[in-house]
Formats: sequence, C-alpha cells, structure tokens
Amino acid sequence: MTRTRQLRSLGSVIVAGLLSAGASPAFAQGGNSACGDLPSHAVLRAALSAAQSAPNGGFGLEMWASVVNRDGVVCAVAFTGGNRGDQWPGSRVISAQKANTANAFSLRGLALSTANLFTAVQPGGSLFGLQESNPVSTLAAYGGSPDRYGRSNDPMVGERIGGVNVFGGGLALYDSSHAIVGGVGVSGDTSCADHNIAWRTRHTLNLDFVPGGVGPDSGRADNINYQTLVPVPSLQNDFSHPICSIAGVDGVSAISAALPVTQ
Repeated sequence: MTRTRQLRSLGSVIVAGLLSAGASPAFAQGGNSACGDLPSHAVLRAALSAAQSAPNGGFGLEMWASVVNRDGVVCAVAFTGGNRGDQWPGSRVISAQKANTANAFSLRGLALSTANLFTAVQPGGSLFGLQESNPVSTLAAYGGSPDRYGRSNDPMVGERIGGVNVFGGGLALYDSSHAIVGGVGVSGDTSCADHNIAWRTRHTLNLDFVPGGVGPDSGRADNINYQTLVPVPSLQNDFSHPICSIAGVDGVSAISAALPVTQ
C-alpha cells in the first residue's frame, strides 16, 4: 500500500471512529445547537487531511476547510498543517465563502458547486453580478484572536460569514434523506485541486447524497465541468470551469472523472 493510500485509509478510519463516538452530533465548539448534525472540528480536520493527501492535481499544499449550516452559520473551521501559517492565510476566509456559496445557491433538487458558477458569472453570463450579491461579514471573518484560527474555537464559528465565491472548492452537503443541510468549502491550492479535495472530504463525511445538478454525469451531479471538454452549446458548458493545467489537461480531467460517485 502506498503512503497516499495509507494516509487516506487512516483518515477514513479516524473519521469513522469519531463519528461512531458521537463527535459529529455533539458539536460543542460554538455552542450552536443548529450545527448538531454537521461535522465537528475534529471530524472535519481528519476528513480534510485524508482528502489532501490524495492525488488532486495541484501543488499538494496544505489546506483550509469550513462548514456552514443551512442558515449560513459557520460550524467548523480546520486546517491540515501544523499551524495556521502552513496554509495560505487568505484561504481561511475563502473556504468559508465557498461553503456559504454552495449552501446559498443549492436546493434539495439542484446542487450547484462553486465550480459550476464560474462561467455563468462572467460578463455576459446569465448570473453576472452574483459574486457581488452577498458580501462577506468582515467582523465575522477577521474578528477574534488569530491564534484561534482553524481551531475548534475559531472566531468565525457561530457567525454568519456571507460571501460568494465562484471557482472550485465549495460543495453543498446532503444527508441520507437527500435534504440539504449546509455546505463545505476548501481552499489553499489551485481551484481545481480545491474542488477535488472538497469532493473527497464531503464523501468521507458521508454527506454526499446529492439529488441532482448540472455536472457531467448523474453519479457526480455537482462535479466540475471543464471547459473544452464538454459539448457546446450545452447546460454543462453554461456552468463550466477553466482547466487548471498544472497537472496537464488529461491528468486533471482524469482525476475529476475518477472522484467517488455520490450516493
């Protein structure tokens, strides 16, 4: 077994153990009962670390992740590195923006990932201006002591962050009844890698019961649609995303096509 597979397996085991121990329902970090069915800081961090260790087509950088509930309240913020400076500092708030966006613009029957929004919000697009519609709460984003950032008591926890982000890394969260319960956002690498890591994180959290979307296939309904790789004109092309060519076009698209099928 390769080191990557070992890390992914270990992360999944840790998450499973935390969930079975009741870590997810007992969300105590923010004192916010509305987060009770969403992952705790420990569960999120374990799932994120496992996802980050997989081949994701980016630089392999350390990552931030945030989870919001259906009302846009931040429930958990985590990072994969040894300290908050091991990831891009600006990606903490971006991860929360992405979580907020995916939750805010997804419904029970239609999931829109942040990657799905890229083309539609460009000048001339059908959703142009969307990215300006829900500004970030700067008090929520930058309040409190920075030494709490990414910890169980991150100052964003319990706050409505707001914000709209329109490139890969944000996904809506769906429980086993296909009800939307919030969103997860990941940031810290290329936007394509962010999407892949968010996808794997959501899968490990068992919150990927996605009912439908504009993705390339029904088994990955809110997956990224890479430009030039989808028919034109098409619904998928209207909700497409640039290719991050650091891993090569074929490499990136192969990773996306092999992401876990949603439930």
